[in-house]
Parts: sequence; structure tokens; C-alpha cells
Amino acid sequence: MTAADELRLSTSGSTERRTFAAAAAAHVVHDGYTDLLYVLLPVWQAEFGLGYAEVGMLRGSYMASMSALQIPSSLLAERVSPIVILVGGTLLAAACFLLAGVSVGLTGLLMALLLGGVGASVQHPIAAGLVSSAFDGVRSRTALGVYNFCGDIGKMALPALTALLLTFMPWRPALWIVAAIGIVLAVLVLLMAPRTVPASAPAPASVVRVASDAQRVSTSYGFRLLFAISLIDSAARMGFLTFLPFLLQAKGAAIGQIGLGLTLVFAGGAAGKLVCGYLGARLGVLATVILTEGLTAAGILALLPLPLEPAFVLLPAIGIGLNGTSSVLYGTVPELVSREARTRAFGIFYTGTAGASALAPPIMGLFGDRFGVPSTLAGIAIGVLATIPLAVILNPMLVRTKAR
Repeated sequence: MTAADELRLSTSGSTERRTFAAAAAAHVVHDGYTDLLYVLLPVWQAEFGLGYAEVGMLRGSYMASMSALQIPSSLLAERVSPIVILVGGTLLAAACFLLAGVSVGLTGLLMALLLGGVGASVQHPIAAGLVSSAFDGVRSRTALGVYNFCGDIGKMALPALTALLLTFMPWRPALWIVAAIGIVLAVLVLLMAPRTVPASAPAPASVVRVASDAQRVSTSYGFRLLFAISLIDSAARMGFLTFLPFLLQAKGAAIGQIGLGLTLVFAGGAAGKLVCGYLGARLGVLATVILTEGLTAAGILALLPLPLEPAFVLLPAIGIGLNGTSSVLYGTVPELVSREARTRAFGIFYTGTAGASALAPPIMGLFGDRFGVPSTLAGIAIGVLATIPLAVILNPMLVRTKAR
């Protein structure tokens, strides 16, 4: 190997590491911001006298603007530096909590959370696209799995920190501290990112034609099936997490215990993403979806009658099922689309899942106001099982894709 070859390999490895570090850091803060809202919902309900539908509106507003702008963000990243967009979005997400900290009612909170969703919209399609472009083949699935795990670190750390802060201070200054963390991490992303980010290399025309013919069915139908599974999974996950704090509160939990409960769910989710990513590669999507969604449904139904202390024991297992499916679904996207289409495919995929996450809380909030939290959660547990027949239909297509 010549010195030039060694230099190219060293530079490539450095670019991979720095690209992954920037994407992972962004994922930590953005997923942490998204999920620390669950800790704040009971606080805002008590502060402003909100019903469950209004609580769902707060949660849904953040996800709605995130959903609406993910495809535009992925398209903009094809023309503007994706790192610049990623840093700008992180700063906007931090600004959301600065504004929420000075809000005096529902309208102010809604405006702040809509802004936060605008900032959050850039992270998933751009960061996931950067990671999948920096790593090829099987390494792409592995890198995406670790990237997803980094998001779970944020989900565990920031809600737990927020709950801890709320035990020592009012919620407004606690949010300003949370916002400062995002600003610092935005600067770190800018410093860690390589000067040039990896781009998808254009394939020869003959390869593109063959890939187009071979993948037409899987891209149009197989991808849509995967997409539908993810929509149901995301809606169920968001509905459960929105109502979990209120279920724990009804069982006698204080704000610190609610934060602990969410942390236990997210810790189980982090483990679930790693374990289920491995299972997905070994057992396939079908078997993994059956395991995770079955565990989710059974866990939610078992949680409802339990007192507080046994409920804490069950929450990590629910988290494994609740978040484990998403790791397998995200990692399967590159198998169903060409390399050139991955950034847009991730934009579509994350837009849909974010859209489902935006619609689920206010709709389920109406059910919560009408039928109560336990009945709503029981409905979520039953609804999540609809993913299993879709996975049965999708499985043969994935087998054929791998056989090529």
C-alpha cells in the first residue's frame, strides 16, 4: 500500500468518525428535548388547568411542525451544507425552551413548541442521511443502530435531569438550563463536524437501471408496508408516553418519580434498540416485530392494575418492546431504497412517523377526556398488534431483496 493510499484511508476514517460524532451529538440533544416534554406535561396541566386534549395539543404541536418540515429539510440539505442546517435547527430547538420558560398560557406554550418542532425537523433526515452515507453495506445498519442508541441516551438523560431540576426549582428556570445545554451542544456539533461531509456517490447508469427495475416493487409497496408499520408503532409509542405520566400520577407518583418512570422506560428502550437491532439482523423483521409489539401490548395491559412500586419494575420491559421495533424499522429502510434515494427516503419515513406522533396525542387526549387514561392505554395496547399482519405481508419481500 502506498503512502497516498494510507493517507486516503486515514482521512476516510477520520471523516467517518467526525461525521458520526456530529450526528450522534445532535441526536442526543434533539431526542432528549423531544422526550423531556413528557415530564413537563403534568406540570403544565396543573399550572394552566388543561384537559387531556389540550395536553395532547401541546405534545402534538411540537411533533406537527417537526413532521411538516422534515422533507423540506432533507431537500434543503441537498443544496446547503447539512451541518449548517443541523446546527441551526439545534439552536432553534433550544430557543423553544427559552420561550416556553416565559410563556404565561396555552397559546405561548403552543407557539414555543411549534418553533421547537421547526428546529427538531432537521435532525432525523439529515443526521441519519449523513451516517448512512458515511458507512457502506452492513456497516450502515450497525452505524444507524448505534446512532439510534445515542438518541436514547438523550431520552434518558434530559428527562431525568429535568425532573431533578424540578425538585429544586420552579419549572421556568429549569427550562432555561435545558436550553443552555442545547446551545452548548450546537456549538460542539459545529466543531466536531468534518469540513466536507460524505455524499452518495452516483452509480453507473447500467447499475441504476438494474437497481430501479429490481427495487421498483419493494420501493413502492415494500417501503409503504414498512412505512405503515412504523406509523402504527409511532402513534402507539407517542400515545403511551403522553399518558404514562398521568397514569403514574394517579398511582401516587410525585414529579421526581414520574421522571424516574420515564427514565426506566427510556433505559429499556435503549437496551431494546440494541438488542432488537441484533435480533432484526438474525431473526428478520417479522419475528422481531412479533416479539416487540407483543411485549408492548402485554406490558401495557399488565401495567394498568399494578400499584406504583411494581409498575416501576415493569416499565423497562415495556420500554424494550416500545422502542425496539423502531430500530429494526429504521435499519431496514436502506434495504428497500437505492443509495441515491436514502436521504429523501429517510425524510419521508421520519415525516410520516413524526406526523403519526403529532396526531396521536390530541386524538387520544379526546379519548382520555371521555373514557379516562386507563381505557385509552388499553386501546393503545390492542391497536399496536395491527403491525403484526403487516409484517407478515412484508417479510417475503425482504427475503427476496436480500437474495439479490
